[in-house]
Amino acid sequence: MISQFFYLSSRDIEILTQIFIFLKPFLSVVWKIIKNWYWLPLPFFLWKYFSFLWLSWKNDVFAAKDKCILLEVKFPEEISKPIRAMETVMDGLRQVLYQLPDWWEKWIDGEFQRSYSFEIVSIEGAIHFFIRFPERLKDVVEAIIYGEYPMVELSVAKDYTKNVPQDIPNKEWDLWGTDYRFLKPNCYPIKTYPYFEKETALEVEEERVVDPLSLLLESLSKIGPGEQLWVQIGAKPITDAELPWITEGKKIRDELVKRVSKKPPQKPIILDALNVVISGTPPSPPQEEKKETPMPEMMLTPGEKEVIKRIEEKIAKPAFKCNIRFIYLGKREYFNKAKAKLPFAFFAALGTENLNFLVPLGKTLTKIKKSWFLPLNLLRDRRLYVKKRKLFKNYIRRVDPSYPSPKGADYSTGSFVLNVEELATIFHFPSKAAAPYYTLPRIEVKGEPPIQLLKE
Repeated sequence: MISQFFYLSSRDIEILTQIFIFLKPFLSVVWKIIKNWYWLPLPFFLWKYFSFLWLSWKNDVFAAKDKCILLEVKFPEEISKPIRAMETVMDGLRQVLYQLPDWWEKWIDGEFQRSYSFEIVSIEGAIHFFIRFPERLKDVVEAIIYGEYPMVELSVAKDYTKNVPQDIPNKEWDLWGTDYRFLKPNCYPIKTYPYFEKETALEVEEERVVDPLSLLLESLSKIGPGEQLWVQIGAKPITDAELPWITEGKKIRDELVKRVSKKPPQKPIILDALNVVISGTPPSPPQEEKKETPMPEMMLTPGEKEVIKRIEEKIAKPAFKCNIRFIYLGKREYFNKAKAKLPFAFFAALGTENLNFLVPLGKTLTKIKKSWFLPLNLLRDRRLYVKKRKLFKNYIRRVDPSYPSPKGADYSTGSFVLNVEELATIFHFPSKAAAPYYTLPRIEVKGEPPIQLLKE
């Protein structure tokens, strides 16, 4: 029957039988090897997954030992310091936290590069500023902040995220929010505080600056009873060796000024050899490409020059690998989905069409579009619930959107690079003139840091 199915003759079957008899000892040995040593290649196939689980476990153990605290910042009615002072603070905070672990510290001790979490929160209209970081750095962080802002008040606060049910969304509470991502590569900057400032002498004298944070504080002041709005900026110190954003910026800059010249295509060697055999003439040496213009920079438009300038300004300053998200949550009887979009104006104001933009990250935006595949719409509510739960958990854990995946260095995935100037633009201490909101707690003016800190 087999011979009929495969169209084999008796001669073919006889040949196959002889081949099988000849190979039987060899196949027997192969089978014994497979039977006894089948497990040997498994570690090579499973190493990637094992190393990921091992590192995750060791990181959790290390994080449990290296606990973090939440520092609340309160400031007086008038802060004479410009926003530029916050840039100095960010630079100092980066230096004290950056500590890239070596091989032993990473794989055995579970140590990893820690990060800051800068948070601006409105709880029923009361606005609070928080900074989360490892507790061991408390004195150092306070010294850096007091060095530029001696008038502020710093105090350890309880985690406000624990004051709401931990299973949101539920029958009583609902939420809406999103992570953000870059629209262009990391080397393109967003709009920063120098470009918000007034430039004429009269405007400087009367208004000083236009604070970019005013838009966000205005939104936070609109939150009412039973509602909360949380804004979180995760910031991890980064270098070009870990994430080559500076190298990428220089490459894009050179392309914009037309410094990258294309080499003429080279002929294959076999064609040169055939040419010598047929014609008898040796191949001519390759000609150097002539530059089109001696000064290609002169061909740039004013807009292109501005883009190159801003890229060079960004890559010249220390930076953080960041992620930004916000969550609007509240009791269902007070929940107003329209208020969930209040922060959009603030983040949109930081973007420019020729440089970079902060836009919502689609995979974390708490919205599910209807699909043309109708059966999938039956799971729409469940998919929306899972999205909300993940966003809420990521906020509480202070992790980036790609967690627990080790990926996420791409600007389009929700992890992007902000230098100290950009970070200071998004998170700084506003004066009352720039943010005249009664919901922002103010303290009496102080002239110097606490005596206890000075003694230490």
